[in-house]
Amino acid sequence: MANNSHQQSLLRSPPSSSISSKLLLLLTVLPLTLAALAFVLQWRGGITDPTTRWAPPGSQHLFPGMDPSPLSPTAHQHQSSSSDCASLRQGLTPSFPYYHGWEFDDLSSLKPKICITTSTSAGLEQILPWMFFHKVIGVSTFFLFVEGKAASPAVSKVLESIPGVKVIYRTRELEEQQAKSRIWNETWLSSFFYKPCNYELFVKQSLNMEMAIVMARDAGMDWIIHLDTDELLHPADAREYSLRQLLLDVPGNVDMVIFPNYESSVEREDIKDPFSEISMFKRNYDHLPKDTYFGMYKDATRGNPNYFLTYGNGKSAARIQDHLRPNGAHRWHNYMKTPNEIKLEEAAVLHYTYSKFSDLTSRRDRCGCKPTKEDVKRCFMLEFDRAAFIIASTATEEEMLNWYREHIVWGDKDVKMKLLRKGVLTRIYAPMVIIQGLRESGVFSSVIASAPTTISKDKFLSSIVSSNSSRAAASESLPSRRIGRSREHQATARRVLEIESAAFYEAAVPPLSPPGMNDDRLIIEV
Repeated sequence: MANNSHQQSLLRSPPSSSISSKLLLLLTVLPLTLAALAFVLQWRGGITDPTTRWAPPGSQHLFPGMDPSPLSPTAHQHQSSSSDCASLRQGLTPSFPYYHGWEFDDLSSLKPKICITTSTSAGLEQILPWMFFHKVIGVSTFFLFVEGKAASPAVSKVLESIPGVKVIYRTRELEEQQAKSRIWNETWLSSFFYKPCNYELFVKQSLNMEMAIVMARDAGMDWIIHLDTDELLHPADAREYSLRQLLLDVPGNVDMVIFPNYESSVEREDIKDPFSEISMFKRNYDHLPKDTYFGMYKDATRGNPNYFLTYGNGKSAARIQDHLRPNGAHRWHNYMKTPNEIKLEEAAVLHYTYSKFSDLTSRRDRCGCKPTKEDVKRCFMLEFDRAAFIIASTATEEEMLNWYREHIVWGDKDVKMKLLRKGVLTRIYAPMVIIQGLRESGVFSSVIASAPTTISKDKFLSSIVSSNSSRAAASESLPSRRIGRSREHQATARRVLEIESAAFYEAAVPPLSPPGMNDDRLIIEV
C-alpha cells in the first residue's frame, strides 16, 4: 500500500528537470511567436512604421540615412520610385521626409502653409543646408532676394530649379519699384534712412519683407518668417520637431509668434561648416531664470560688450492677414492694429554668428566705413560688430586670429562646463543631425547635379544686373534709389498718412542686445 502511494505522488509531481525544459521551451517559442505576429501585422498594415510620424499622410516617409532593407516589403516600392538611392546617384529628385520626391503635389493638404523670406548674398554651401533643414521641419516656400554670389548664374540656376523657391534679383527694376514703396513716406523706419552698411541693409530687408508679404498672400501662405541664412529655427517644444505643428497649435487670435534667439558658441577657430560642426549655444535671457542670467553674466560675456555678441531680441513669425507690414528685420506689425503676440518658452532661432574666422573679413569687405570709433557708429548698430570691424580693418592676420580666440572661441573648459551645468550654455544636436543626414544621403549634390546646365537669357541678364548692382552697393546708398518717384505717388502717400492713425506707426525694432548689468531695462524686469 505504501509503495502504491509513493508511486501516485511521483505521478502527480513531475520531475524538476521536466518543468525546466517546458519553461525553456515556452521562453523560446513566445518571443518568436510575438515577432512573427508583429511582422504579419506590419506586412498587412496593422502597425505604423515609427518613421511615418515625421511625415504627413500620403507622403514618402523615408528619412535621410534611413533607407529600407532590400528584404523589407517597402523596398520594392522604393526601387520603382524616383526618390531611391539610385535616383540620387543619377541626379534625379531625392527622397524627402516631408514630401514624396519633389513634386509637392499634395502641398495643399499641409497646414499651415509656412514661408520664409531672406535677403542673401551667400553661396550654395550655406543656402542649401539652410533651406533644406527648414523644408524638413515644415517650411514649404522660400522667397529669396538675392545679390552678389547668390545672384551669380552658377548659384541662381540651382536655386531656380528647386520647387517652392522664388528667386528675386536685385535689378534696377526692383529698386525702382521699391522706391515707390509707402515706407519711404512713413516714420517708423525713417531713423534708418540715409545711413550706410548695417543701416542700409536693415532698410533693404524691410523693403524686401514688404514685397514678400504680397507674394506670400498670393501664394496662399498662412505664416511668414524673416530669417537670415545664418539662422535656423529650432522648434524644441513642438511634437515631432515640426514647425508646422508648433504654429498649428498657436491660438487663432495670435498675430505674431516670437522666437527668442540662441547664439552659437564656437569651440574651435577652424570651423568650416557651422551648421554641421557647432552644437553648443548660449541661451536667451528670456529662457533663463533671472538670478542665473545675472549671476553668470560676467562669465558669459568674457569681457565682450554684451551677453550676446550680436542681437538678442529674436525673430518672429507673422500670420498672413490684411494690413500686415514689416517692422524691421526682427518683427512684424499691422497698419490697422497692434498685433497680439506671444513669446515661445522653448522654441528658438539659432544664430550662427561669427562662427567662422573668415566672418571677420567678410563683414569688413561689405562695408566701406573708416575703422575709427566715431565712423563705425554710423555703420553698425551693435558694439561687438563695431569692434570686430575695426580689428578686421587694422590688425594683421595673426592679431585677428588671437582676437578671435580671445573674444569668440570658448577655449576655457572649466568656464564652459560651469555655464553648461548652470544652463547658460546648452547642447543642441537636432539641426546638426538633420543637415548631416541630408548631406550624406546626397540631397545637396543631387540638387546641384539636376539643375539645368544653362539658364534663360532673361534670367542670365537678371543675374548679371543683380550682381553688378550689389557690387556697386558700397558706393550707392538706398536713399538715392528714391529718385524717379512721381509727385502723384507722393501726394497719394501723404493722403494715406493723413487717414491712417499715427498710433500704429510704431518705430521699427532694430537688433537689440540682451539686458546688461547696468541696463535701464533691469529696473522694470528685476
